[in-house]
Amino acid sequence: MSKILQEIAEVLERRKHEPAEKSYVASLYAKGLNKILKKIGEEATETVIAAKDGDKQQIIYETADLWFHCMVMLADQGLGPDDVLQELQRRFGLSGLEEKAQRSQ
Repeated sequence: MSKILQEIAEVLERRKHEPAEKSYVASLYAKGLNKILKKIGEEATETVIAAKDGDKQQIIYETADLWFHCMVMLADQGLGPDDVLQELQRRFGLSGLEEKAQRSQ
């Protein structure tokens, strides 16, 4: 796994034990899964708009926000970036059609 993803995952785990008033991530955890999912939706929309506008720096910025909030959701659910990377590794080399066919079985 990328070193930065691992470092972020470690910080997200530590934030679970911090007071909500001292950390943005701790405040998301305290507000619950629905708030975290709402943030993912907001960031996904902002990413789409940035891509539609074609501003490469804004695309990078918004994608970073989206990935970050997805990592918060993963941590909230007891998962981490390694779980997603393992799934991507499993899919690597499969055609999209083949992978979809496997899901329906």
